[in-house]
Amino acid sequence: MSIIYMLLAISVVVAIIFFVAFIVSVRKGQYDDVYTPSVRMLFDDELVKSPKKENQPVNKEKFK
Repeated sequence: MSIIYMLLAISVVVAIIFFVAFIVSVRKGQYDDVYTPSVRMLFDDELVKSPKKENQPVNKEKFK
């Protein structure tokens, strides 16, 4: 039974170490994306086509 308490304590310590490492890396800017915004304008935006409704009235003045 004492091995369970020891393994539980070790797992909590490891989890705390990983959490602290994550916080430190976020504060240092490890996950900041500085490359994508500079090349985003080089790619075309994908146009999303909405499905046309069949029973929708057509505005004839628009086509004159």
